[in-house]
Amino acid sequence: MPKIEKNSIKKNFFMNVLLTLSTFIFPLITFPYVSRVLTPIGTGKVAMATSFIQYFVMFAMLGIPTYGVRAVAKVRDNREKLTKTVHELLIISGITSLIAYVILFACIPTIPKLAAEKPLYYLMSSTILLNCIGIEWMYRGLEQYTFITVRSIIFKFIALVAMFLFIHNQGDYIIYAATTIVASSLSYVLNFVNARKYIDMKWVGGYDFKPHFKAVAIFLAMAVATTVYTHLDTVMLGFMTTDTDVGYYNAAVKIKNVLVSIVTSLGVVLLPRASYYVETNRMKDFKTISSKALDFVMVAAIPVTVYFIYFARQGIMLLSGEAYMGSIQPMQILMPTIIFIGITNILGIQILVPLGKERAVLHSEIVGAVVDLVLNFLLIPKYAASGAAIGTLVAELAVLIYQMAVLWSVVRPMLKDISYLKILVGTALALIATFWIPALGLRNFYTLAISALLFFGIYLGYLILRKEPIALEALRFVKEKLHINKSTKRGENA
Repeated sequence: MPKIEKNSIKKNFFMNVLLTLSTFIFPLITFPYVSRVLTPIGTGKVAMATSFIQYFVMFAMLGIPTYGVRAVAKVRDNREKLTKTVHELLIISGITSLIAYVILFACIPTIPKLAAEKPLYYLMSSTILLNCIGIEWMYRGLEQYTFITVRSIIFKFIALVAMFLFIHNQGDYIIYAATTIVASSLSYVLNFVNARKYIDMKWVGGYDFKPHFKAVAIFLAMAVATTVYTHLDTVMLGFMTTDTDVGYYNAAVKIKNVLVSIVTSLGVVLLPRASYYVETNRMKDFKTISSKALDFVMVAAIPVTVYFIYFARQGIMLLSGEAYMGSIQPMQILMPTIIFIGITNILGIQILVPLGKERAVLHSEIVGAVVDLVLNFLLIPKYAASGAAIGTLVAELAVLIYQMAVLWSVVRPMLKDISYLKILVGTALALIATFWIPALGLRNFYTLAISALLFFGIYLGYLILRKEPIALEALRFVKEKLHINKSTKRGENA
């Protein structure tokens, strides 16, 4: 069985950042082409179908993607226990996936909005099966981020080639949907095949599902609440407005999601490690990595948020084109959620879940779902995509406030260690140095390239100059990597 390496957190973080960058580069290359060919109507249809099917994926998976990471991390060093745990969770999700298919296939022909796009919804339903057999949670629990990253990049490349080969007109949105499945979920087949390296694939018997049910029920409720307020806006836009409005909103959300992934990379990597520390009663280590993760989020999220609010127009124009001018305001409204989600990812997934306090996470997400639902009903009819963005923004803020209130005694010492003044001054200096660049009238690509290099270069330079801990640690990590690569090359040439 894979053992925990002393420096594996840095390695896992590096691999997860690489995975996140691939997630960023993929839409950066494809979406400018796809959005122009399919127009907001085509991309809106696919976004609506993706969000609708996500509710069935959520039901089928029962919160196992989060619970499974913790469950696997606890038995990671015992192949027999690991095998039994994975089998039990796989059987549970297999049964619920079958139920999800029965309900979905009953809905598609009977709901007019869905019946009008039957082939699209039937195609997108394949993600239910792929998520079930993918057992991604097992690989994350075992901290196999190198495998996850390499596998994902390969399939994204395949999808990239397929998009340019097969998508040529507005009617090809179903092909676009198929390529998104290849990019995001088809690699799960390899997960299943490769699983024999870590578990026994034969039926072992003696399964005990009871211990999982209580935890799974809580995580399912968490998944329901999260899925409601993360996909409800798109689904409500689809039913209450037009495919074009969904297309506008989808373009803004795509950019926001990529940025959120970058900011939350460290938290994703640390969840299995945090669960392991709690299980082995290493609470000092648990608090240390939680504090570092929270510091990293603040250092990364604040400048990213400010930059993309100011350069939202150029970002949308580069990725989507003039047809998506309606995406600019929703994107600017959504940007502060990068900070909110980054913090709640640490508080909820990194701290509350490993401590077994899933109910607090659930309650916070219910608050977010209710706030989002109410605001969407009030704002979408009048403000369309911008109304949905406001609903999401306030919902994420409500989740943050609730979790901060629950964890205030734990988080308060961590918050004191964050270099707020350095972060804010660095961000302000970076903005002052770049605010004039749009006035040059350059192409959107050059405006973003020049401004990003200058903005983040000045920001990081200032933090390093002021000896901000996270910035210094990142600098040391890069130097170590460069030193290792140079040493390796010298060894090969010797």
